[in-house]
Amino acid sequence: MCALAKGCTLKRTKAMKKKLYIAAIACACLVGFSSCESWLDEENRTTKTDEVFPTLQSDVESMVTSLYRTGAPSELSGAGSAYMGPCSTLGGMLTGYFSNEYEGQERTCAYARTLTRQENTNTVSESFSSLYTNSYKAIRIANTVIQRAGNITMSEETRNELIAQAKFFRAFNYFTLVKYFGDVPLITEPYADATAELQIAKSPATAVYAVIEQDLKDAVNALPTKKFYENGNKVGKYAAAMLLTSVYMQECKYSDAANSVKTVLNSGHALTANGDLAMNSAFNKLRSTDGLDEVIYAYEYNATISTSGWWPTYAFSGTAEGIFDTFSLSRRVYGPSTRFLNIYDANDLRVKPNQFFHWDFTFTNKKGVVKNWHSTEPGCWYYYDEEAMMKTGQGTKDFNFFRYSEALLDAAEAIVQAGGAVTDEAAGYLAQVQARANTEGKTAEQIKTALMGLSKDDFIHACWTERLREFPLEFKIWDDCLRTKMFPNVSETTKGKVDYVNLVGATNGSGATFKTTDLVWPFPLTELQRNKLLEQNDGYAKE
Repeated sequence: MCALAKGCTLKRTKAMKKKLYIAAIACACLVGFSSCESWLDEENRTTKTDEVFPTLQSDVESMVTSLYRTGAPSELSGAGSAYMGPCSTLGGMLTGYFSNEYEGQERTCAYARTLTRQENTNTVSESFSSLYTNSYKAIRIANTVIQRAGNITMSEETRNELIAQAKFFRAFNYFTLVKYFGDVPLITEPYADATAELQIAKSPATAVYAVIEQDLKDAVNALPTKKFYENGNKVGKYAAAMLLTSVYMQECKYSDAANSVKTVLNSGHALTANGDLAMNSAFNKLRSTDGLDEVIYAYEYNATISTSGWWPTYAFSGTAEGIFDTFSLSRRVYGPSTRFLNIYDANDLRVKPNQFFHWDFTFTNKKGVVKNWHSTEPGCWYYYDEEAMMKTGQGTKDFNFFRYSEALLDAAEAIVQAGGAVTDEAAGYLAQVQARANTEGKTAEQIKTALMGLSKDDFIHACWTERLREFPLEFKIWDDCLRTKMFPNVSETTKGKVDYVNLVGATNGSGATFKTTDLVWPFPLTELQRNKLLEQNDGYAKE
């Protein structure tokens, strides 16, 4: 349910004509096709599975191409169900501030929100079977490329770039696994027989992180100095540096994060500017337009082979069902509570209607009939794809994994965490993000001056709060809870007020109390049956 089959084609948007660097991936068997000729024309040549060692350059290219569309990137961004979003939505539900209106059927969502996963291991673990299995399939492909590409005839430049891409995706998949499950089996060698790797015990998360870090350092050094959309939608130096920064932040290695993020800050990436504070705002541009310089790494969607599935319908609740000519269903599969929106000050653009959220929608359908939708709970305007909902029924908006605003916020926090004091540089980075969302005309310089007066702890908390405000619908909140071991206690009455309390023992937004065992998810029971050396995480059923 979390992953979608994808293919290779060319996508046109308002911003640009883009090259799509993908290959068709069958979810069940993970077959990698040869790379697209000149990144444009789809040509199905030699077929290689991840269990067959490559013998030609085209085999290696095929395997690397497949990494873009399988494993964690697909699992975290794929909207293959009308009733439940991808695995990435479940972290927000743990906080109790987000819910799926269809949780009566999609019970994993309810068990996450009420922190009752331990008593319901069978149901919850099944929801993560695809993420676990396909992430390791991607890792197996990456291992083969990394270990075998050196034996195949090709230019050194091509070889180094292919290996670097494989290392990026091995790191991406392991980073996802370790955040979800904690200690996990660590496999860095290729296997001709996939069954041979099943009997492997867990390695400490620290050992997994060490491999992740080294892979990304190698990738930063070897990948082209190009932005994602300038590089034919292939990962380059800046995407690798951004992922490495995120890894360091998750490990609380703030000095390392402050150093690695400089590569991104000097990359030419930039915040998207507001054209106005309405439908031409930066946030509406990010919602509707691909190819922006703010985007550091994205999962690409296409109108023909690689649509975004049900993402456009997630903008509305079930009360919108039947009013559109294009989609038969609509569900608020990931929506914030009204209380959560109190993270925003009243003058914050992002909480205004038709920025990140909306409550009313009116349009005239193809028969000339005026249709209306209204909700007392905030719908997710950020997911709205006008072309898909009004005309085609095929979503094309890319899913953004990393944006430049995250680099700025990482830099601001990391500098102060590492240095112990609020600096002009750190305050300037945070001020840029806050200024774009300000509706009172305050400049970044004015905001920076005020930030310089904060204590170290208050400034760090301001960075945390700004992350909540900037990425409410991009699934960053639970990662931040895990990283900081703190929970954002959003005021029920006062706008803009958030207190931070210890995560374990805190009461989430739905009234449930966090336990130590809530910090990780259960391993799929099917994997425990296959791998007798794999031990279930504490608190969860073993069979």
